[in-house]
Amino acid sequence: METELGLTALFNDHLAGLGSAILNAVGVTAEHPSRPWTNWIVMEMLVIALLLVLVAVVRASLSVDKPGKIQHLIESIYDFLLHQEREVGIHHPEKYVNYFGTLFIFILAMNLIGIIPAFESPTMSASVTAGLAVCTFLYYNAMGLGANGIKYLAHFAGPLWWMAPAMIPIEIISHLARPLSLSVRLYGNMFAGEQVINVFLGAVHLAVPVIFMALHVFVAFVQSYVFTALAMIYVSMATSHEH
Repeated sequence: METELGLTALFNDHLAGLGSAILNAVGVTAEHPSRPWTNWIVMEMLVIALLLVLVAVVRASLSVDKPGKIQHLIESIYDFLLHQEREVGIHHPEKYVNYFGTLFIFILAMNLIGIIPAFESPTMSASVTAGLAVCTFLYYNAMGLGANGIKYLAHFAGPLWWMAPAMIPIEIISHLARPLSLSVRLYGNMFAGEQVINVFLGAVHLAVPVIFMALHVFVAFVQSYVFTALAMIYVSMATSHEH
């Protein structure tokens, strides 16, 4: 059993019945029925709650004349993502920026919350990264169908009709490998980074681990960007009429 965080313990002590009811409703049996809440579920819920509060605060203080620092930051992220979408060849990037913006900020917040000693990055769990990868897989295929209609399925057959019998299984395997690649990359990097920090925190004074914590922040940003950039590439390939 994983080491239970303080916040997770509170959930299990006071909301175990609710947790079991939710899991049963979706057909999942808790490994430990008396303590159904796991660290990654609680941490992911905490990140969502914090982001909702942030959105509410920013929305209440939106201003054209005197934008605040947080508004400036969010607008910068918005412009950056739009630029990246254009760079990978997405037509009408404004149609997709909401998903990419949500994806980037959500992953970044989950990556960074692990820096706080009492908390843990939800992206250290393969369940979280797999969920994000599956959502992205469904999203880019849905966008491809929306942009090209039934013709979207034609790209699975390859450029020449007589190659279709060989290309279709290859393309299907290639597409199914994408969520696996997205999931494992994010999970592996965040899990490894967290373990390195924990080892050094337990072995030496705080001064040395600070260096690794800074590296963790860097990795958190890089992995959030890489995941989002790959999602953009998949959407670009799916929605391109030329492709």
